Amino acid sequence: MTDDREQALERWEDMAAGWKATRAAFQDNVLPVSHWLVEAIHPQPGHRVLELAAGLGDTGLLAAELVAPGGTVLITDGAENMVAAAREHAEEVGATNVELRTMQAEWIDLPAASVDAVMCRFGYMLLFDPEAALRETRRVLKPGGRVAFAVWDALERNPWMKVLREALVSSGLSPAPVPEGPGPFALGSQDAVRELLAATGFDDVEVEPLDLTLRAASLDAWWDHVMQTSMTTAAVVQDLAPAEHYSLRDLVDAGYAPFVHDDGSLELPARALVAAAAA
Repeated sequence: MTDDREQALERWEDMAAGWKATRAAFQDNVLPVSHWLVEAIHPQPGHRVLELAAGLGDTGLLAAELVAPGGTVLITDGAENMVAAAREHAEEVGATNVELRTMQAEWIDLPAASVDAVMCRFGYMLLFDPEAALRETRRVLKPGGRVAFAVWDALERNPWMKVLREALVSSGLSPAPVPEGPGPFALGSQDAVRELLAATGFDDVEVEPLDLTLRAASLDAWWDHVMQTSMTTAAVVQDLAPAEHYSLRDLVDAGYAPFVHDDGSLELPARALVAAAAA
C-alpha cells in the first residue's frame, strides 16, 4: 500500500503542470460544484475554512472572499507541485487571507476542533482511505462545523468518461481496476456517500445530484485536456505506436460524436454528487 500511495503521489506531482494549463477551462465547467460547496458550508466573516485535496484551490479562493474580514482559508493538497501552482494562482488574483500548505487529507496536520468548515471538490474518492480522511475531517471541525464535498456519480451517468473507458477496453488497453481502490467513481452513488458520512459520525447529512455540462472547443481540445489531466489515460497512450493511437482516437471520437455541435464544439453531460453534513 505504501508503494501504491507513493506512486500515486508521484503521478499527481507530474500532472500538476497539466492541471495548471487547463485550470481555467476546468473551473468554468465545474463552477456550479464550487458554488454549491461554498454555499453549503455557510461561510461567515471570521471563519477558518480548510480545503482538502484542493488541486489549484479554486473553491477555497471563492470561500476566501466570503470569510473576510477576519477569516482565513487554508488550501491544501498532497502534491507539492499542486500547492505551488495554487499559490501562484492565489497571488495572481490577489488573495490575501489564504494560506497554502502541503498536507495529506488522510492525516490532517491541524489541532482538533480548529476549523469552522472543510471543503473537498472531487478529492475523497481518489484517496486510498476516504473513511480515514472523513474521520480526520470531523476531528478538526469545531462542534457544529460543516463539511461539503463533491464526487462523481456512477460511470453510466458520466459519458465524458464512459466513452473513453469503453474505447480503452475495446482496444485492449484499459488497465485492470483495483478492487475497492481509489478512482473517479469509487463513491459513485448517493447510498455510498451517505453510508460513509454516517460511518464517520456526521449529522444532518444531505446528498444530491448536480448535473453539469463539460464543454470544449473541439474534440482535439478535449483530448488534449484528457492527456494533461488523466494520469491513467496518459500513461496508457504514451507508449502506443502511431497507428494504435489513431485507432484509439477514432473510437473515442465516434463515441463522442452525439455530443459534437455543427461548429465542432463539444458538450458532454456529466453528473456530480454533492454532499454536506455537520460535525
